[in-house]
Amino acid sequence: MGSSISALLFQPPNSSYDDDEADFMKLYTRRGSTIAAFHNDVGAQQTILFSHGNAEDIGLIFPWFCEVARILRVNVLAYDYTGYGNNNLQPSEEDCYADIDAAFSYLTVVKGISPRNIILWGRSLGSGPTCYLAEKQSKKAGVILQSPLMSVYRVAFHFRFSLPGDMFCNIDRVSNICCPIMIVHGTRDEIVPFWHGQELYLATQEKFRYEPYWATDVGHNNIEVAVTKLLFARLRDFFKFTSLVPFGSEPSA
Repeated sequence: MGSSISALLFQPPNSSYDDDEADFMKLYTRRGSTIAAFHNDVGAQQTILFSHGNAEDIGLIFPWFCEVARILRVNVLAYDYTGYGNNNLQPSEEDCYADIDAAFSYLTVVKGISPRNIILWGRSLGSGPTCYLAEKQSKKAGVILQSPLMSVYRVAFHFRFSLPGDMFCNIDRVSNICCPIMIVHGTRDEIVPFWHGQELYLATQEKFRYEPYWATDVGHNNIEVAVTKLLFARLRDFFKFTSLVPFGSEPSA
């Protein structure tokens, strides 16, 4: 059953980059997978660890995050999931978790970046591995959930409780995340309903709720284009907030 759901859920596009892409590197996961990643280091204090959406790979998001790094003066590491890019294995929930573990290990162990300077940012499907790592790692600067899902089943059905076989049950993890959390969601999201973002916000511990950004009349795949200036302004405020608030303190925003 799980493999059938995975086959329906994961929709990797044809790879948008060559295997020898100069800007990309290889990471090796605890499940034996080799995945691609890029690390745009602009010498900033803070680093984003980005988990992308479903029907995209890091080649498609690379230009956008070059702009994010340049405009907001933040380092960015983004990685592909197993089964995405030039990795031909079958994607799975567990592999996604191993993939983000490998990316986080690269930043903290190989590059020596303090977890307290790392902001976890997940978009759509990427909210799953992001919530997994945020719940697991007690030390991190903050979390951004963009167009997040409560769980896979709940995208189609309004269940009160998580059912056996459900995947990426973010609603069961988010209350255990102990750092500032900013949620971004379009009010006209046609893929992951807006109420997913609202419910996740309400499930977050009150002391860690950062003011959400509800993008009015914006859908699932056009937030970056439709509200670029507003999004950058809200992100800049959040990055500043997480850099100023000492770890373990309680945000008031």
